[in-house]
Amino acid sequence: MDVVAEVVRSGLVESRHRGVAVHVDPQGRVAWAHGDPSVEIFPRSANKPFQAIGMVGAGLDLDGAELALAAASHSAEPFHLDGVRGILARAGLDEASLQTPPSYPLDPHEQAAVLRAGEGRLPIRMDCSGKHAAMLLTSVQRGWPTGTYLEADHPVQVAIVDAFTELVGPPVRVGVDGCGAPLLSTALEQLARGVSLVMRAADGTAEARVRDAMVGHPEQVSGTRREDLALARDLPGSLVKSGAESVLVVGLPDGGAIAVKIEDGGERALFVVGRRVVELAGHAVPVDPPAVLGGGRRVGEIRPAF
Repeated sequence: MDVVAEVVRSGLVESRHRGVAVHVDPQGRVAWAHGDPSVEIFPRSANKPFQAIGMVGAGLDLDGAELALAAASHSAEPFHLDGVRGILARAGLDEASLQTPPSYPLDPHEQAAVLRAGEGRLPIRMDCSGKHAAMLLTSVQRGWPTGTYLEADHPVQVAIVDAFTELVGPPVRVGVDGCGAPLLSTALEQLARGVSLVMRAADGTAEARVRDAMVGHPEQVSGTRREDLALARDLPGSLVKSGAESVLVVGLPDGGAIAVKIEDGGERALFVVGRRVVELAGHAVPVDPPAVLGGGRRVGEIRPAF
């Protein structure tokens, strides 16, 4: 992979991040790429829009903020947890039905609050619990078993693969995500094309319902202190979703999309690169390189390398 970001301290480039970035136009054609966009990746949580679309297509009865939460990697802020409990209550279930690994909140402020309260890891605090709650609700609404909802041959997972295949293409391989759900791999450019199709979907379709929920409720998709939300607010009408191991997709208001993968999995360069690609795609967003500090003052920055 090519260098996509540099870490500069006192005038010296002391570290570099390699990766791939791609922009597809509103017709789904590669308009620009830095590196080889055919590289296979696990999109991790950047697959969540497609997972939610698969569930809606299978009959999931959610819209608005709750549907956005079904596609979220949330920060476990109180309103996120209330939303997850609300989805579970629709299914007649409680937190004990979640098969997410017990976790601290993704947001460090929320984690600190949990520790101050003398509390610990819980399945509902895992950032994927909204998606898991939606899988459970889909299963209940369709009369499918709930105890095996993470198995690859469970009907809810089959519906997700079908939606992914239609929008992105057949998965190259199936792995296991950090939350325990099946994880579908693809080429980075195919991931961007799938997001572009979601942005261009006709009103009333499963794709449009998920798109409108995520665009309309970006605070549900991430959290109030997250870079995902900041970019979504800086680019009104966009769909912004990051994933573990430094993956980012942005559905652009014009119907195009961008996708980014940082090779080393470190997140510090992700939005630096992502904002630069959005800018190159013709959309005005602030590109303010994060500061590198020395003695508490700015002595350098993390900057895009293209």
